[in-house]
Amino acid sequence: MLLHIHPQNPQPRLLTQVAECLKSGGIIIYPTDTIYGLGCDIYQPKAIERICKIKNIDPQKAQLSFICRDLSHLSDYTKSIDTPLYRVLKNYLPGPYTFILPASKLVPKILKSKKDTVGIRVPDNVICRSILETLGNPILSASLPGEMVEEYTDPDIIYEKFGNQVDYVIDGGTGGIVPSTVIDCTTDEWIVTRQGLGEWRA
Repeated sequence: MLLHIHPQNPQPRLLTQVAECLKSGGIIIYPTDTIYGLGCDIYQPKAIERICKIKNIDPQKAQLSFICRDLSHLSDYTKSIDTPLYRVLKNYLPGPYTFILPASKLVPKILKSKKDTVGIRVPDNVICRSILETLGNPILSASLPGEMVEEYTDPDIIYEKFGNQVDYVIDGGTGGIVPSTVIDCTTDEWIVTRQGLGEWRA
């Protein structure tokens, strides 16, 4: 189903509908501050498997990230973060960045990479953050399958292509074509592993 959610004032009824769908193992395609993402509740293993099937990937080898409403979830899903790193995260988030951090025990096993790390995102997007607030926990996110093409900016085209594989495609307006910038913070040397929309000056 294609859901039109207002980009500045998301309708509470529709947010509840989406959150209930996610809690019952549903999958959504939703807007972020970069590209449209494929998402599910991090506590729904069958939904995670569905996403990996759509993308034809192994969950533990996949580049999946946690989309959080704000930094309050960080301590739940990552191991202790020192003050300099926390300052950097606070400075750059919300924004178009994915930070690779050491995973805590609360990260579902199916999602931990062999390196025991997790990618964390806090997008600067009203619809996305409102869904997270209604849901009460992070969303697992992946990029749409195939090459990132301009037609992936149009929710109607996304719906035509993937509508039969997901429960909801959320229309939050035109999306971007540049993904987030990925920064690996698992060692003392913070490294940009993918240059995306966000500029990195740390």
